[in-house]
Amino acid sequence: MDEEIRPVALVTGAGRGLGAAIARSLAANGWPVAVNDLAVDPQEVVDQVRTAGGVASGFIADVTDELAVVTLVAEVAERLGPIEALVVNASGPQPPIGVAELTWADHLDQLRFFVKSPTLLVQAVLPAMRERRRGRIINLGSDLVERAAPGLSAYSAAKAAQLALTRTWARELGPHGITVNLVAPGWIPVERHDGTPLEVFQAYRDEVPLGRLGTPSDVAAAVVYLASDAAGFVTGARIAVNGGHIIS
Repeated sequence: MDEEIRPVALVTGAGRGLGAAIARSLAANGWPVAVNDLAVDPQEVVDQVRTAGGVASGFIADVTDELAVVTLVAEVAERLGPIEALVVNASGPQPPIGVAELTWADHLDQLRFFVKSPTLLVQAVLPAMRERRRGRIINLGSDLVERAAPGLSAYSAAKAAQLALTRTWARELGPHGITVNLVAPGWIPVERHDGTPLEVFQAYRDEVPLGRLGTPSDVAAAVVYLASDAAGFVTGARIAVNGGHIIS
């Protein structure tokens, strides 16, 4: 990494859950981290990073809004430095909706987070990445694209579109020194799963060849790798983090 200009990692939807774990892990590996969220105040994660000796700052912004994204990227650059790693993690509600009740608005709700938001974010960080001829774009996908779970067709379709964007952008941006990859977690219990019956966790775990549920740190480790120099020749890849629950 450039010693004169500190490259920064921006993690969206990082106020809790997977995003928070990713932000903490990147900071532990030397990245100054911009912790973004809208629904949750990111300050708690910022404080955790700083307590552990890392560098972080919180940014409240709607990453599905064009003006908000442009403002966010400018503020991150001003406060922390140029964004070298973009982790697209923010998402919204994912209610199960059967095809008989599915509306176009339901599709748009998912596309807003997994097609519109990644597009806006990548467009905003591209100028600086191109100028430095270096960048890491990491999308958070889902293995539901392969699982084809009934009732989640809008979510799965949007995640499939996000994977297609990842692969196409990898080819398009590679000549500029920018890698684009996707991490596809399986079911990783986080705060929003509190209250789920124990037997549901056990049933899923019994289908995982590695014999356990995944953790946010498992997903964070994959992101940290893709953001690192060690992954400099990895682009257009989809890395499943699901213990072998789905292999494709």
